[in-house]
Amino acid sequence: MRTTPALKRALPVLAVLGATVVTPAPALAAGPADGFASVNALGQNGTTGGAGGATVTATTTAQFLDYIARPEPLTVQVRGTITLPTGTTDGMHPVASDKTIIGLGSDARLSGGGLNIGLPVDDDVTAPPANAVHNIIIRNLSITGATDDLINVQMFSHHIWIDHNDFSNGDDGAVDIKRGSDFVTVSWNRFHDHDKTLLLGHDDDNAAQDVGRLRVTYHHNYFDGSDQRNPRVRFGESVHVYNNYYRDNSYGVASAMNAGVVLEGNYFHSVNNPGRVDFSGDLGRMVQRDNILVDCNHAIETRGTVVEPRTYYPYTPHRAAEVPTVVPAGAGVGKT
Repeated sequence: MRTTPALKRALPVLAVLGATVVTPAPALAAGPADGFASVNALGQNGTTGGAGGATVTATTTAQFLDYIARPEPLTVQVRGTITLPTGTTDGMHPVASDKTIIGLGSDARLSGGGLNIGLPVDDDVTAPPANAVHNIIIRNLSITGATDDLINVQMFSHHIWIDHNDFSNGDDGAVDIKRGSDFVTVSWNRFHDHDKTLLLGHDDDNAAQDVGRLRVTYHHNYFDGSDQRNPRVRFGESVHVYNNYYRDNSYGVASAMNAGVVLEGNYFHSVNNPGRVDFSGDLGRMVQRDNILVDCNHAIETRGTVVEPRTYYPYTPHRAAEVPTVVPAGAGVGKT
């Protein structure tokens, strides 16, 4: 069974400086990253998060918001439930570059607001800026009840790894990736009690920022009754969707606006439309192989050719028949 390394327990405390608990530098998140988050590009050699920086533990909202916004590399451990305020805003809270945000145990939770990874929206910026947010790992957290997105990735953010989390009950997207973001992996997460799950590319008119970018790997995720957008893709190529378990969804993957999706080794059970290229806007492209469909109403739509993910990184998929066993056993929080 292919797994990520076990979550380590917090290391002994070396020093206490005010409210900041400092422990040895190695990040506690599993590594190394795989999929597109592992690719050496844009001046970043893979995704390492807060490695090389201090490790701190957040038990209050004030601590958490302080830590994730600091400019230096940092591993931020979350203990218990952190309630993110909404105030008079949309409740989205910025995460600075070079961060690992990781829950301790199986009950670490962010509730009420969401995480924003990226600079403020600017339609006039059409190439990655020097200060684009980058190198972030989010792992082993339950994120729920946001008034907007649970996680939003935007404005050319790159090298982001979202791994082994539980997503539910957001008001909009669970994990939205848009506006030129690139080199992202979304892996081993459970999505449930949620409608619009994964948006990749926010608008049919955003080609200037998105064409040639939005390279994302989605693997070993459990789409557990999450209704739609699992993911819904515009422009991105390659988008690699492999070894995910789909259960009771209105649709799985939609490719539009000439996006290029490789759909591989997934298991679809009771999904109305497992894969679509005729959706809305211009047609997308999709290549499919070794997928299993059970009690689905439509076949997977295919069209054209797509740049192979192995052009960028090596991987070894499970067989689709293994997915209903492997994915529920390994996806979500407190799993190894």
